[in-house]
Amino acid sequence: MPEPELWGVRDLVGFFGGRWRLERKIVDAAGVRIGSFSGVAVFSPVEWGLEFREEGLLELGAHRGPAHRCLHYRVSGEGRADVYFDYGTFFHDLDLRTGLWRVGHPCRDDEYRGEFRVWDRDRWRQEWTVVGPAKDHALFTDFVREPGGS
Repeated sequence: MPEPELWGVRDLVGFFGGRWRLERKIVDAAGVRIGSFSGVAVFSPVEWGLEFREEGLLELGAHRGPAHRCLHYRVSGEGRADVYFDYGTFFHDLDLRTGLWRVGHPCRDDEYRGEFRVWDRDRWRQEWTVVGPAKDHALFTDFVREPGGS
């Protein structure tokens, strides 16, 4: 089945703002599923851009329990943002004007390679491949806007 066409984003606050249902699959280097995360993500407009919060249920190996994270999307131009962890450290840049963005992020001796794909106003995907001495896995996260979520 062919991939859907990409959908460019000019207004990040308008696009991301609201509630999204998210499903994340975590696989090892061989492609074997080792975990999952299911929950809700909320992008809230703030003075400098968007605050992203996700909450849900993480299953990873024998662990099963609640998990959450927060990121800050500091809008830097049309379709662009600099993304920071909630504790202030830079994570990566983002440019969705074409609907596709690839990015890297070093984390100690590990390397994160990310890809963002926007399919339409209500669906997008985030993929991270993590390679290094401490980690060797991939995360595939699909976001679907909740009805009335914008």
